[in-house]
Amino acid sequence: MKSNKLTQSILIAMALGIAVGFIIHQNASAETISLFSKNIKLLGTIFIRLVKTIIAPLVFSTLVVGIAKLGNLQTVGRVGGKAMLWFFSASLMSLLIGMLLVNILHPGTYIDLSQADTAGLKDLMGKTSEFSFQKFIEHIVPSSAIGAMAENEILQIVVFSILFGVAAAGMGDYSKPVIKALDIFSHIILKIVGYIMNVAPFGVFGTLSAVVAEKGLGIFQFYFIYFAYFLLGIVCLWAILLGIGFLILGKRMWLLFKHISNPILIAFSTTSSEAVFPKLTEELERFGCKSNIVSFILPLGYSFNLDGSMMYMTFASLAIAQAYHIHLDIGTQLTMLLVLMLTSKGVAGVPRASLIIVLATCAMFKIPAEGVALILPIDHFCDMLRSATNVLGNALATTVVSKWEGELE
Repeated sequence: MKSNKLTQSILIAMALGIAVGFIIHQNASAETISLFSKNIKLLGTIFIRLVKTIIAPLVFSTLVVGIAKLGNLQTVGRVGGKAMLWFFSASLMSLLIGMLLVNILHPGTYIDLSQADTAGLKDLMGKTSEFSFQKFIEHIVPSSAIGAMAENEILQIVVFSILFGVAAAGMGDYSKPVIKALDIFSHIILKIVGYIMNVAPFGVFGTLSAVVAEKGLGIFQFYFIYFAYFLLGIVCLWAILLGIGFLILGKRMWLLFKHISNPILIAFSTTSSEAVFPKLTEELERFGCKSNIVSFILPLGYSFNLDGSMMYMTFASLAIAQAYHIHLDIGTQLTMLLVLMLTSKGVAGVPRASLIIVLATCAMFKIPAEGVALILPIDHFCDMLRSATNVLGNALATTVVSKWEGELE
């Protein structure tokens, strides 16, 4: 009942946010709109920052405890291998869906070249230097465990936590007091999650009212077809993911969806799949996944299994090429797909990571970088769908691996 009340509160906050934002957009001056958006956005910023404060300690404590409970390196390797098989298969499928949609529907031909957001592009251009082979390795291997936690670099935290957990498991009974303490610590963090979720409706209201006040609902007039085609791709991806879920989980898939509907809604309305990581952990354990599997698979998924973001990367990159009438043969597109498969890993903690990767990919394949400015005005609404899909994909991956391991109650 508490979960239902939170869902209802978030839905009401979404409706109020859109309504208030639209009224401000229609009736206020440009200066007032800018001031309103800047201030009301703080509600969403506060919520996201509250959640981010507990992500690093939660990932570390739950992952170490989960590995220690798995018992030995053989089990860790087996579970991790099954997870990576799922992650890369789902990523490849997502990328291919985006590629096929663009080649069949040609959404780039409908992009209005006069609607480019050049100011937003400048902010993104400053971040593309983060992506090179050197930076890719740095995203994986931490130079400092404390630094990784301070920066919320999830993949680096995962690497350190795996090393710590494996070492603790190898020490046997001697490390049990530490594991017990971390187990208690993780439950304290999950208790804090309950407190923070009470702030979620305010964050949702602030985020949506700010973006609608700035851009208005008229943004869809210019990008309706582009957004509709992307929505079609998301529907196809959801249909495949849910279909696979039904094949593996049977009728329990409906119960899983009921458990994760609240995290999906929060991710959708705040455009942040990271914001629901603690809540998703809690709901998957309530569904019946063992804590040791959840704490091991879910953090990996947030770095390796961003299905919605993966689909959007090929969709947006190829659509921009179409907008500039740049022909890319199938071989080049498949090469782009493989590049995206690699460069997308380990960047979940970077704001607007999908667009930054699209920008870097466009530069690599001689597509005008300015093209990213064409899709920036509609990106917030696309990001809502990407974030919700990422949550679904990670929840399903964790549940399926639990089922394969015989650890699903």
